[in-house]
Amino acid sequence: MAPRTQAERSGLTSARLTAAARRLFGLDGYAATSIDDIAAAAGVTKGAAYHHFHDKAGLLRAAFVEEQRLVCAAVTQAAAAEPDSLSALRRGAAAFLERCTNRTFRQIVLLDGPAFLGWDTVRAIEGEYVLRVLTGGIHVAAADGLISAEHLDIRSQIIFGGLCEAGMLLARSADPAATLPVVIAEAERMLRTLAGQP
Repeated sequence: MAPRTQAERSGLTSARLTAAARRLFGLDGYAATSIDDIAAAAGVTKGAAYHHFHDKAGLLRAAFVEEQRLVCAAVTQAAAAEPDSLSALRRGAAAFLERCTNRTFRQIVLLDGPAFLGWDTVRAIEGEYVLRVLTGGIHVAAADGLISAEHLDIRSQIIFGGLCEAGMLLARSADPAATLPVVIAEAERMLRTLAGQP
């Protein structure tokens, strides 16, 4: 086996640091986790952590992006199993809300991301991931004639805002699993209204 290149070694170190950051931020939160903790968990020096990620916020951003990638995969997989684009949109929204009950996702995406990265950064990242997937689903449903094609991008933003607010409700709930069915039912109602259904 050929020795790894510097770029490969660097990529592996970044991946280990991101995985450690996700795990620790998900368990203890951003404020309670130090770069020392993350470096130790990743098996690298603190200097290596600073070399790959300028600061702790950079590690949070990387963890946030990874959580976005994972939720996009879950939403896409759930939607792909549905028979039509409107059902896919509904099931994708439910998959997003289900992911909001995951402790790591809640802590990094719903609580710490907005607080420590700022709304503009969070929304820009979401725009590349889950908001992009949701907007695509809405456009497909409109192209299929299942929802009105009027003001789609505005509606996408409003629906996504509603889903994020529902996610925050789940994040702050004493029992997210028990609250989830109610939240999903209300999201379904919102999507039926969008489609002009009773």
